[in-house]
Amino acid sequence: MGIIFAILIFSFIVFFHELGHFSLAKKNGIDVEEFAIGMGPNLLAKEYKGTVYSIKLLPIGGMCVMGEDEEATDAPGNFNNKSVWARISVIAAGPIFNFILAFVVSVILVLMIGYDKPVVGSIEPESPAMEAGLQEGDMILRMNGKKIHIFREVSSYNQFHQGEVTDIAYLRGGKEHTVTVAPKFDEKQGYYRFGIGGVENTKAGVLDSLKYGAYEVKYWISTTIDILKMLVTGKIGLKELSGPVGIVDVVDEAYQETKAYGGFLVLAQFLYIGILISANLGVMNLLPFPALDGGRLVFLFVEAIRGKRIPPEKEGYVHMVGIALLMVLMVFVMYNDIQRVFF
Repeated sequence: MGIIFAILIFSFIVFFHELGHFSLAKKNGIDVEEFAIGMGPNLLAKEYKGTVYSIKLLPIGGMCVMGEDEEATDAPGNFNNKSVWARISVIAAGPIFNFILAFVVSVILVLMIGYDKPVVGSIEPESPAMEAGLQEGDMILRMNGKKIHIFREVSSYNQFHQGEVTDIAYLRGGKEHTVTVAPKFDEKQGYYRFGIGGVENTKAGVLDSLKYGAYEVKYWISTTIDILKMLVTGKIGLKELSGPVGIVDVVDEAYQETKAYGGFLVLAQFLYIGILISANLGVMNLLPFPALDGGRLVFLFVEAIRGKRIPPEKEGYVHMVGIALLMVLMVFVMYNDIQRVFF
């Protein structure tokens, strides 16, 4: 059952991403040849007003195929005949729709379960936090200048800055204070810790859900970027990456762990995973890598600056190389997922 839920979650997120491209293409009068969810042969297909809408066999990925024939110079609906800013809006719409989806789902989740205020709920005895003078009830504002809006940002900051001496700005009694905390290495858990615990979630009204829904999306975008930085710097390896198989395993595990507690908790967990995946997909697609939306945007912005398009054959060659590299990476990631999940 968890596998079915994983497919549904992933498929809907991909659908919403492609819906972004589709919506802006239609708005700009661009011909859309096919709007598909999944990959491989068609399971279902129907043509409507010149566009084939299809669901394919493999529930991984999706596509919005626009008319981009380089030789169709007289076709008004051809993607390449539109202004550079119209084309930029179409390509950028996919990742932007991912962030919009993540925000909407975050608002719903915050309304359901509340939000985690960055308030110190507990301090471990003889911990660095206690030695620095932090107390229960202190609201953490910044860590080494980075603004903190939810308590998970405290934990993630420590995770991505292991062992770093940290200046923590906090609010106590309406006044702002700053202390310097040097985390200590925990031999049992194998990482540096401050010794700070959070408080229970705070219930949210409509306005708070909008604000903390935005903070939730910001948190996952920042987390994704931090992970990418660690990947580039070699702090984590490619073996730590996860793909569709890994996502299915995570969703299935979440379902198995929460189903005994009722549908409410299962739904909340799935919404949480959906936010993570959607925000992650938005960031990944904006990377300036050939074949990704970000790679196409690089060429379009260069065209906007120089006022002249880069020769299509050169751009096509770059994207072809990018697709090949992405396929190799996908195979590698899938192999790692299978090894991790089944062996």
